[in-house]
Amino acid sequence: MADIRFRSTAHRDFFLENMMKCRVPMPRPRKRRNRAIMRRKILPLSMRQIKFPIPFSVEGYKNFLFLKNDGMPKVAANYESMLKGLVKKYNKQNKEQLPNITPHILRHTFCTRLANAGMNPKALQYIMGHANITMTLNYYAHATYDSAKAEMERLAA
Repeated sequence: MADIRFRSTAHRDFFLENMMKCRVPMPRPRKRRNRAIMRRKILPLSMRQIKFPIPFSVEGYKNFLFLKNDGMPKVAANYESMLKGLVKKYNKQNKEQLPNITPHILRHTFCTRLANAGMNPKALQYIMGHANITMTLNYYAHATYDSAKAEMERLAA
C-alpha cells in the first residue's frame, strides 16, 4: 500500500471512508509489452492524484467555499500558516511590527466587534457555540475604551 501521511485524524478518517468512491488515475504504459508489468506494480499515491467525489461532506457540512489543492476543506492550520506568512512579509517591509496573528485571535475580534455593535448576548453565545454565557462575555467580548465611553454617553443622554 502507498505511504500516505495525513495532517489530522479527521483527514485520515475522511480519506478512509471515501476511499472506495475515489478514482485514481493510472499512468498508461507507452508500449504494449509493459502493460502486464504495470498491472502488477504497486503505485505510490499522492493526495493530489486522488480525485475526490464532489460534493462531499464532513460531519454533515457540504459545499465548502475554500478548498485545498487535494479537494479537502481548509482548516485552521492552513489559515494560520497563511497569516504567519502575511505577518512575516509585512514585518519585513515595515518598521512598526505586527504581533503574531492566529485564527483564534480573529475569533476573539469577531466576538468583540459583535458585542460592541450591540448584539444580544444570548445570540452571540449561540453564534460562538458556547454552552455558558460567562465564557462568551468574560473571555471573548472584550470591552474597549470607545465602547465604554459610548455606553456612558448613551446613559447620560
